[in-house]
Amino acid sequence: MTLLRGYLCVAVCLILCCCVTQVSFAEETKPLKIGIIGLDTSHSSNFTKILNSAEPKFPEFKACRVVAAYPQGSRDIKESVESVPQITEQVTVQGVKIVPSIEALLDEVDVVLLESNDGRVHLEQALPVLKAGKPLFVDKPVAGDLTDVIAIYEAAKQYKTPVFSSSSLRYTDGAKKINSGVVGEIIGCDAFSPCPMESTHPDFYWYGIHGVETLYTIMGPGCETVVRVNTPNTDLAVGTWKDGRIGTFRGRRKENNGYQGGYGGTVYGSKGIAPIGSFSGYEPLLVEVVKFFQTGKAPVSPAETMEIYTFMSAADQSKTNGGQPVALKDVYQQAHQAALKKLAALKD
Repeated sequence: MTLLRGYLCVAVCLILCCCVTQVSFAEETKPLKIGIIGLDTSHSSNFTKILNSAEPKFPEFKACRVVAAYPQGSRDIKESVESVPQITEQVTVQGVKIVPSIEALLDEVDVVLLESNDGRVHLEQALPVLKAGKPLFVDKPVAGDLTDVIAIYEAAKQYKTPVFSSSSLRYTDGAKKINSGVVGEIIGCDAFSPCPMESTHPDFYWYGIHGVETLYTIMGPGCETVVRVNTPNTDLAVGTWKDGRIGTFRGRRKENNGYQGGYGGTVYGSKGIAPIGSFSGYEPLLVEVVKFFQTGKAPVSPAETMEIYTFMSAADQSKTNGGQPVALKDVYQQAHQAALKKLAALKD
């Protein structure tokens, strides 16, 4: 009888272990529920279409699904405000639930894409997400000025919530090839992108971010000073890195601040010179976003992202100063102090 009881105990334990294993496996394979804040940019509808596809292009996309969205983006940028109804309709047909507030969104999702086209609203929209501990991807621009950019990363640190931001131009096929070492050690880089300006944002934040992100993808962080030359249709920002390397960003516009297409650049290496190539689609960026959501580890450090925005803000100061060199360190320190004060005031 004792032996029989022993066998029964073992059998029960095995059954329970199997059940627990099945539950754990089900939990591990359950797709991440993604929420979107801001339906005032085509990124929201394009990202949803890619991630919610019945036949995803990349296996990583099977691990997640956009399930809910809060539409409010910009309050006063005409182009953004007018795009909300159309984009809301586009994501709704993809099975996305429209919710009335960020708080309601957070009840529905595991992670968040902050897509509002207007960087000025990003800090206020990011804070409840960070407080809730939900991993956050912030689309470009991170914020409407350098103070808010730094404040978002400082808040993320305080709430111990991971944040990641990047332009899709970081993950072009050409940039990946160059960073694999085909031209040897990087000596310099000349990057370019469209650069129409939005009066509510620093000059490069609106579209120039794509070219500046390309520049940093190749050069890495470590720029010390920026000099900017500006004409109605062209900007040229020249950065000097601490190791003596020089990298440039050329921003291009048509007459009357019109959009002038074209992304790319030239890389100078110890073994040769190579073109960077153009936009490679949104999928490579979204693969990195999904990995970030799964691991909580951003593929681009907060320090590098903040330096990118410091570079762009320093370029504005150089323009104001008639093309004089501006030190990134000085620009960052001033904005960092303002960011800490702003966060302290928001907590009061």
